[in-house]
Amino acid sequence: MKSLFFWIATGFALAFVPIELSAQEGSLLDILGEEDVTDYTTNAFKSSRVINGHSMEMIGEGTLDFRILHRFGRISDGFYEMFGLDRASMRMGFDYGISPNLMVGFGRSTAKKEMDAFVKYRILWQSKGSKNNPVSLVWVSGITMNGLKDPIGNPEVPVTLSRRLGYYHELIIGRKITDGLTLQLSPTWVHRNIVDNQLIPNELFAIGFGGRVKFTQRLAFVWDYGYVINRFPSNLLANPLSIGLDIETGGHVFQLHFSNAVGMNERAYLSDTNGDWLKGDIQFGFNLSRIFQIKKRPVE
Repeated sequence: MKSLFFWIATGFALAFVPIELSAQEGSLLDILGEEDVTDYTTNAFKSSRVINGHSMEMIGEGTLDFRILHRFGRISDGFYEMFGLDRASMRMGFDYGISPNLMVGFGRSTAKKEMDAFVKYRILWQSKGSKNNPVSLVWVSGITMNGLKDPIGNPEVPVTLSRRLGYYHELIIGRKITDGLTLQLSPTWVHRNIVDNQLIPNELFAIGFGGRVKFTQRLAFVWDYGYVINRFPSNLLANPLSIGLDIETGGHVFQLHFSNAVGMNERAYLSDTNGDWLKGDIQFGFNLSRIFQIKKRPVE
């Protein structure tokens, strides 16, 4: 009898649900369903890189990102070199999104004729709702290979493939604080199989800092800085600092920047010789990102 009463009462109540839903501004079913909705943070950065370093952002599944990173010579070279415009280095790369949380990439730089490749995996995605994650955690592992004919410069040391190689691992901890502000921190470890002398460590430990301030829907200020903890003391070495402007133009993200680093991968800009900002030893450059949708994204 109690069971029969329960089903009659339930049916009676459900009969009035459509009336109540149409009369109320907020649907009861929507209210009940809010607990099952997860709102993932997007557009923390407009690119998968800040300037030099990786950002917390990933590219979409089935998306190919063709990237050209171009950096001119030092402004301190003066008028004879047209303040660096007569000299340039570049990196050309291809990044591909395998899934929403996994991407790979490779590239080639003119500096040291270096090849590099990486794997990038998002461990945690900043979100709110049923899954409330305050930050994004992204892991990056990469490998580099010096392509110079004589990368060592010592005839007594034979050139082998192993001695050309370097590696890096990086954990990116990032948060899109507001729609206009994103900050990230990235502890990084760099290993080089061979260095110039015994005073230079094979292992470098660094902490990267990056951020973005959005001015408009298509314009943002970005910066990244790498502090190398155990660098060999030298007046010729400086930590990499880059500042720039992101300009979004449809399928392109065009970035103008100034940097004291020539290298455009983690091994290069953290371990190679960088210029001194205070002496004008900085380079003007630009990064260009062009997105191609290779594979149709699955319908959610």
